[in-house]
Amino acid sequence: MPCEIERKFLVTGDFKTFSEKSYRITQGYLSTNKERTVRVRIKGNKGYLTIKGFASDSGLSRYEWEKEITVSEANELLMISEPGIIDKTRYLVKVENHVFEVDEFYGENEGLIIAEIELTTEDETFVKPTWLGEEVTGDNRYYNAMLIKWPFTKW
Repeated sequence: MPCEIERKFLVTGDFKTFSEKSYRITQGYLSTNKERTVRVRIKGNKGYLTIKGFASDSGLSRYEWEKEITVSEANELLMISEPGIIDKTRYLVKVENHVFEVDEFYGENEGLIIAEIELTTEDETFVKPTWLGEEVTGDNRYYNAMLIKWPFTKW
């Protein structure tokens, strides 16, 4: 069973000068049930359908299944998704042996910048860059599926 292990952090400093690549992401949700979310995403010029399961007690790991679909199919599914769209730019920032995915949000989540790092084990060590702030792993408010319902600018 595919499992995603990741940690999330707020970003407090300049990370863009270290970014190797960036692309725009638009996403919506067909289901935001807390036990499973079904996400539709357009990332650059590709579409994806992703199903995520319930997070572990630590919030570090959860089931994830993803399938590439056409952008046309993704646009069709976005038209029937739950209210709200996530709009963000993702920056890829390599720090030694890991790559941080840093998301800068727009719209009702303007001002929020989150860095995620995927790990192979829950206790894997990694270098924390100076721009990395407070850890928010397991804090449901920072899940994209929750940011659609309760945007950052309304906290």
